[in-house]
Amino acid sequence: MAALSAWFWNERFWLPHNVTWADLKDPAPGVEYPKLGHLLSALPLALGIFVVRILFERFIAGPCASFLHIQAEVSRRATPNAVLEKVFTSITKSPDSRHLDGLSKQLDWEVRKVQRWFRHRRNQDKPSTRTKFCESMWRFTFYLCIFTYGIHFLSQSHWMWDTRQCWYNYPYQVLTPGLYHYYVTELAFYWSLMFSQFIDIKRKDFLIMFIHHLATVSLISFSFVTNMARVGSLVLCLHDASDFLLEAAKLANYAKYQRLCDFLFVVFGVVFFGTRLIIYPFWILNTTMFESWNIIGPFPSWWVFNTLLLVLQVLHIIWSYLIARIALKAIMRGKVSKDVRSDVESSSEEESETTKEHIKMSSHSHAASPKGENGTNGHFGSKSWGQNHNSW
Repeated sequence: MAALSAWFWNERFWLPHNVTWADLKDPAPGVEYPKLGHLLSALPLALGIFVVRILFERFIAGPCASFLHIQAEVSRRATPNAVLEKVFTSITKSPDSRHLDGLSKQLDWEVRKVQRWFRHRRNQDKPSTRTKFCESMWRFTFYLCIFTYGIHFLSQSHWMWDTRQCWYNYPYQVLTPGLYHYYVTELAFYWSLMFSQFIDIKRKDFLIMFIHHLATVSLISFSFVTNMARVGSLVLCLHDASDFLLEAAKLANYAKYQRLCDFLFVVFGVVFFGTRLIIYPFWILNTTMFESWNIIGPFPSWWVFNTLLLVLQVLHIIWSYLIARIALKAIMRGKVSKDVRSDVESSSEEESETTKEHIKMSSHSHAASPKGENGTNGHFGSKSWGQNHNSW
């Protein structure tokens, strides 16, 4: 274990040239450099955040949902059937025509009846609009609070106004209480997301989002251990800038305030494009790649850090394309369009499974619905934007 630890914490990888771990011992009592041990406090804090979330959703978000007349829908439950339940849990939740024909013959049911059973069984596990509203309200509250704290903290930090300060005297940069609290709180929140994902609203992208949260935790931890926390704090705040706007748009959508939802989505898109496609590359990547090169020079972990930030920029471009596509559909249809990853299969979609003609008719009816009955299952009803924009 000692040999493995020595290999993993090789100074030639983690630190600039001519710097050792011994050089990074605390310079004075009460004054510390960032260390891995500091991040351990994020684990109990993550548990605390999770408890606060449960209380918040029950005693604050729940009453708000009731005030807005957002109730938990009563979905039609599938008739208990041992054969179909076994197929649903162990083979497939969406059987193809071959499975449907086989089950139809085995149970002496019409194919359409088997289809309907699987549809009801899938919807049985889907979250209600009220549940999604409470979850989004919690995220909105946290994102808004942490963004407000980040802006307040960074506005008093000299490296926000002169990014070269992120690299002067590196890595001998003392960990301030404000920076420590900011980092640990952000890390604890993403730990809590990882844990709660197993009992949260189940989405089709469960595995993708789990990997995303794991990558986020790894990035935050990596930048902290290498004492790149100053520039890391800028990245965190930059990404928080648009997240609370997205959650606000979701809340408006669940409450069926379509105009407000569309307006907030537009604001979210503008902020997202501005922060991810302009400020991030020309401010963050400029300092991590060019200013740092001139001041401290490259070393192995520097290359890894910048590679990860470049990958993040690629993701920003992909997500921006997806957001722009949704915005274009919103303009064409008059409101934010339905996401293909909608959580609940609607009644019009139920009939669409019988023939291709019904599929076409159903999709047209969704697009043209003037009242937006399916709005709560639309783009903002999905987790796809709220989680995967939190790339740190």
